[in-house]
Amino acid sequence: MTNLESAAPLQVTSYLAPIPAESDVELAARFERDVIPLLDTLFGGAMRLTRQRADAEDLVQETLVRAYAGFRTFQQGTNLKGWLFRIQANAHINNYRKRMRRPAELSVDTTLEWQLVADAGRSPRALRSAEVEVLELLPDNDIRNALDALPADFRMAVYYADVEGLAIKEIGAIMGTPLGTVMSRIHRGRSRLRVLLAGIAADRGYRGAHNQAG
Repeated sequence: MTNLESAAPLQVTSYLAPIPAESDVELAARFERDVIPLLDTLFGGAMRLTRQRADAEDLVQETLVRAYAGFRTFQQGTNLKGWLFRIQANAHINNYRKRMRRPAELSVDTTLEWQLVADAGRSPRALRSAEVEVLELLPDNDIRNALDALPADFRMAVYYADVEGLAIKEIGAIMGTPLGTVMSRIHRGRSRLRVLLAGIAADRGYRGAHNQAG
């Protein structure tokens, strides 16, 4: 059980504020315009929380339902992605607690399909300075496997920071952890990821990989 899963459900009010009344048609149009384009992003976050495709799809669906229910009070111009991730984290916490009250339902055939960046140009920003050449050489599956190998709390912190580009404060709100803890997890997660990627590169025979691990 990760710290995120054991945490109390998070409050979403920091991103909420009243907006002028709008019709149901206008609300639906705004939701489709602003939220639907983020479906891949939400699925990527859900995969990193659940690590099972079926559960991730269910979590995205639940996130959308909850987001639509509260969308009238979302303040336009604030961080929509952060707001959605917070709803998603709350839903995951609640679902985890429900599962703890009943026998686990596991599927050994579930395929983990990480919806990460596919091209080197969108690889995690924190790795570009030291590992960009290695990242450009490594297959995408190797990068996914390295991220998958990180402890859950480190993985989510690095994901939110380096893939989604969220600020430390936003990550702390989503994960329900102090800013110092967030920064520590990002730092340690990046360090572990750097070592993992360098090791993979060395195994592949890429020159200079061991030097990049240091």
